[in-house]
Formats: sequence, C-alpha cells, structure tokens
Amino acid sequence: MNSPWKGKAKATNQDHDDLRPIITYRHLLSNNLGVRDPLRVVALCDSDAFYAACERVRLELDPSVPIVVQQWESLIAVSYPAREFGISRMDKIKDAKKKCPNLLAVHVATYKEGEKEPGYWENVDTRTHKVSLDLYRRESNKIITMFKEALPTGEIEKASIDEAFIDFTRPVREKLLERYPYLAEAPTDVPNGMDSPLPPPPPIKWNDLGTALLPEGTDDAGKKSDIEVDGSATWHDVALSIAAELMRNIREDIHSKLGYTTSAGIARNKFLAKLCASYKKPNSQTILRNQAIPNYLHPIPFQKIRFLGGKLGDALAKEYDVSTVGDLLTVSLDEMQSKFGENALWVYELLRGIDRTEVKEKSALFKSMLASKNLPKPITQPSDGHQWIRVLAAELALRLNDARESMPTLWPKTIVLHARKGYESSRSKQATFPFVRNVTVDVIATAADKLWKELIGDTKTVNITSVQLAFTGLEKAEMGQKSIEGFFTTRDIQPSTSLKRSLEEDETLVSPENTELILSKSCDVEAVSFKCTRCCKTIALREGQATGGPNEVAQRLVTLQSEHNDFHFAQDLANSNDGLVPVPRSSSSKRKKVEPKGIAKFFVKK
Repeated sequence: MNSPWKGKAKATNQDHDDLRPIITYRHLLSNNLGVRDPLRVVALCDSDAFYAACERVRLELDPSVPIVVQQWESLIAVSYPAREFGISRMDKIKDAKKKCPNLLAVHVATYKEGEKEPGYWENVDTRTHKVSLDLYRRESNKIITMFKEALPTGEIEKASIDEAFIDFTRPVREKLLERYPYLAEAPTDVPNGMDSPLPPPPPIKWNDLGTALLPEGTDDAGKKSDIEVDGSATWHDVALSIAAELMRNIREDIHSKLGYTTSAGIARNKFLAKLCASYKKPNSQTILRNQAIPNYLHPIPFQKIRFLGGKLGDALAKEYDVSTVGDLLTVSLDEMQSKFGENALWVYELLRGIDRTEVKEKSALFKSMLASKNLPKPITQPSDGHQWIRVLAAELALRLNDARESMPTLWPKTIVLHARKGYESSRSKQATFPFVRNVTVDVIATAADKLWKELIGDTKTVNITSVQLAFTGLEKAEMGQKSIEGFFTTRDIQPSTSLKRSLEEDETLVSPENTELILSKSCDVEAVSFKCTRCCKTIALREGQATGGPNEVAQRLVTLQSEHNDFHFAQDLANSNDGLVPVPRSSSSKRKKVEPKGIAKFFVKK
C-alpha cells in the first residue's frame, strides 16, 4: 500500500531554518571548533582530469593538446580539450581517434618482467604487463603536501587520488581575527557579554573569489523558487570569502609549481562542498552561501546524490512518488522514520544540506601494500608463477622504497601471497618479512617464491587466474627505537625461524585498518612493550621474553603486536553491522544471519 504522503507539495523556508544562525563572540573565540560550529567552512578540491594532466606534465605538452590515458583498449582519463570532440571514458581507443584524428593516446605505465621500475613500453600486453599507478600516487602526494604547507592549522583529508577535503574553519578564524581585531573581545557595553551577537559584517566582494551562488535562483523547470531567503551578507559569508581567497591562492600555487589545474567547492560542510565542486569545471571554484542552499538543492534529482541512488533511492521514489530533493522536503521526519527506520534522520538532514561528517586527516602510515594481477591467461604450470611474482615484487619494492624516503623506519611485518582460481575463494600463505639493508626486487621475489612453493606443493598442473602479493603490518619505529639499519652489525641478522608465521588460509586477507600501535619510547633500552591507541593499554612482553639479542626481542614484540591486532579485528568483526555474527572456526555451527533493519537493508551486498 502506498503512503498517503506525496512529495508534490511546496517546500518552505522552515525546511532550512539554520541558514542565518546568530553568531556570538563566544562562537568566534571558542577553541572547540566542532562540526556544529556556525562559522564552519569546508572545501573539496578536485584535480581536473588528473591522470591525463599527469601525463601532459610528464611529456611537457601544451595544455591545449587533446590527450587521453589508455589502459589496454579502454580509456581511464580524458583531458578537457579531448572532451570537446565528444570523447568520453566510455569510448574505445579506436572510436576516440575517429572523433579526434590528432588525439594523443598515452598508455599508462606498466611493469614487466626483468624491469625494476614501470615504464612506457611499446606493444604492451595484458598477458605480460601489469598496470602501474605510481606516477599518479606521487603527484597526488605532492598536491596534498602543498595543502598542508599552506594551511598548517587546517585539516586535510585525502578523499581519493585526485581530491581532498579541507577544513578551513581554524585558518579562517585566525585570518578573521587578524583582519577584524575589534572582534577579539566583547565590548563592555553589550548586554549579554560573550553571548552577544557580533556587529553587522562588512560588505563582501565576490568578483575575484570564484562563482558565488546567490540566494536568487530558478528550479529545473525555469520557474522562480518559492523559497524566500534573506540575501544580505552574514559573518558566515565573510568566513566563506576568506576560505575562497585561501583556496584560490593554493590552487594558483599548485598550477604554477606543478602544472595542474584544480576545481573546488566551498561550503559549510563536506556534502555541500562535494556537490558544488563540479559546478563549473575545469579550473574554477564555487562558493555555496548558506542562503543559496535551498535554491541549489531544490531541483537536484535526489537519486544523483551519493548514497541516495540505488535501492534506497528507488524505494524513496516509489514510496513518495518523487524525483527531486524539493519533492522529498514535504515528507516529515516522523513519516520517513516510520517507513525507513530511525537512521532515516540522516537522509532527512542530508536533503536539507545538513552534514556533520568530520574532515579527518588520514595517517600517512600505510597498514598494508598490495600488488595484484588478474590474469587473462591462467597460470597452468607451477613454474610460470615466478614470472608474475617478480612483476608484483617490483611494484612492492618501488612503493615501499618511496614510502621509506619520508619514513625511513617503516617496515612490513609480513609478506602474504594469494592465489585464486576463477571466482573461488583465494588461498594464501604468509611469512615474516626479513630485515634487510636494502629492499630490492630480488629480496621480495625470493621470499614470495618460497610462499609460492608452499602454496602449490607437489601439484603438477594448476589453473590460477589471480595472483596477489602484499605487505601487511607496516609500522614505523618511534623515537627511542633503533632504525632498520640499527638492527645490523657486521652482517644481516635474519629473524628466528621459530617465529616465522606461515599459515594457510582460505579467505582473502583482511587488515585491521584502524588499529595503530605505538611502541613505547625508551632512550636507553630496547622497546619491550607498545601502547595501543585503540584501547590505550600498554602491552608488554612476559617475563623471560625480554631477554636475548635485540633482534629476537624485536621479533617477539612484532608477534605480540600482531596478536593484539587480531584481538581488535575480532572485536570489530563481532560489533560490525554487516549482518553476520562470527563463530569460531572450530565450531560446527553455522554463522547466524541477522537481517538488517531500516535504511541499512538497502546497502546489503547480495
């Protein structure tokens, strides 16, 4: 039975009652800048056609040259000059060249057997080469570094290889007090002291700051919006203008130093910043003022909004006979929660431009590194596996050495090899990765070859369609610990064979991404304990385990850390909302299926 609620009524300004919050001296001078701060400003900066731009800069080409990046016969990036010819990533390379005879097609770099680094080879073949994205990772890290250097008090969250969220709230607050020092303390004659509203803001010139979306607007049918708002400037507008100025300067700096153009969206939260970042690409920035939010959101087909498409979007459209954000605004919170559960509050608020997600800087410390290859031609002879192991080892060697340039003490605990036949569950072997002076392809390939032999055993023929090689348990030594070099004296010391972990598993590797372990700091003695940031406990070796050589102690500590990681992972799995309740492997009972409720059921993978 369909709901009596239909989303065809008119939205009102009561649906957006937080567009002009009263900002007080207490708000401005507070040190607790949370997601509910009325002066919060967030930006999303997106690199324009990033892969194509990286290749253009590498080849020192003019920006007007139409260029596409090719992976086998498909396109993974299309420059904006190439898009003018109607080329899209859905095109095959032959079709793209028909549309633009002068098109420059660059195949992404690849690894091949016998080479230590990826290159741009002729006659690349998926049967003998493996794609490399290392160039794009390096250039992406350069851009993130420039963000951090320009905004030392800001929060930078790398959202993907070509985009990042930036929380400008604190840098803007600092700049605002610098420009308007009379706001640094509440006047003595105001009636409510620190809780008194700020005086009227100064006028704002938006001309040189990008495209400022104004409160006036029309819907997708060309009709004037029925939502009435006050378009006069606010202190949040001032904050937006300062953030836009800072963002413009950073974008210009990136273009002049690295050669990349970027586009940005600037608004009061992550959702709106992401939504308006693509408003006028490329090489632009858009400022979404609070008062402009209703007119901007109202005509948008809600199923085009991230997470509101798919099954959930279909259910909302069917239940309320709606298609746009404005249509859904007429559905009350009680009605939505009665149909889709308590968590429907998230949908209700998102439709009104409310998003309390934090901009959270991700650790530069990787927990794992993975190199994989889906094989178009299966491995049938065990001896043929060594070729692909060397190709994957070359990628891991390059990536680990790149990471160790900025973190010299970074080292993996474990090397893991996975092999899979078709869509069957992968099988794997893993072992402790040895300490060596120099990480080379040979070192990694030798360790992986041993795992390959253990995995294949005495089998004469195989049928393997996917191979993965990974480092897990990547950690760096803290102050007071020895560096990797410190573990060597006159010769390389190999880890004790009794501590080697070589376990056969039937499941894909899962790494507890959120577990970060910090080794206890000591200036005079070897570390015999570590502090877990998850549970804030100090975990120490038992009496008798702290004796022996430094390498033996270090290896015992590595094993203890791994066991503690497993403990947290088991807890996370048990508390997860994926609908599965884990049981011990030794138990004969099957996993019990728990049916998700509310909007969670629309995100369950079949």
